[in-house]
Amino acid sequence: MAVSKLQPWEHIAPVFDAGQRVFGENRVQEAKERWIELRDRIELRLIGPLQTNKARDAVAFFDVIETLDREKLARVLADEVQAQGKAPRLYVQVNTGEEPQKAGVTPGEADAFLAACREVYGLSVEGLMCIPPADEDPAPHFRLLADIAVRNGLAKLSMGMSDDFETAIACGATSVRVGSALFGAR
Repeated sequence: MAVSKLQPWEHIAPVFDAGQRVFGENRVQEAKERWIELRDRIELRLIGPLQTNKARDAVAFFDVIETLDREKLARVLADEVQAQGKAPRLYVQVNTGEEPQKAGVTPGEADAFLAACREVYGLSVEGLMCIPPADEDPAPHFRLLADIAVRNGLAKLSMGMSDDFETAIACGATSVRVGSALFGAR
């Protein structure tokens, strides 16, 4: 996935013109402004935190939401999926490093949260996502996420960014989030 968040169009256009069709954005409104005219030509993934008051627009606009991270959001997404008759693919964000400044369920809460998403809210979760601590070896975090996925019958793992995507792939990533390696530093 090409992480286009905060990038100017002149950086994105050559990548799009070269055939890239999967893009990640952090904010609902920014994505709508950038992609509205090309929406039917791309797969769009929400990779930033989702506020519940933006859930209606996120369900309507995104193909994938990678940041399902709390029960209140699961409830609101379930309501929107029901109301709109449209269900984006969902990934649960796991805070593998249990960092207080980052969103995501803790590894110890992941199994119960996934069960609640499925059984209580009727959501179909496709995979898991994590962002390891910047100052640690990412491999143990990627392996932990893969173990949680196996336990819960999930085949999709969104993990790894420009600096560690090769490690993520070696640990089973099915998608990686590449921004600066494609577009340069912001």
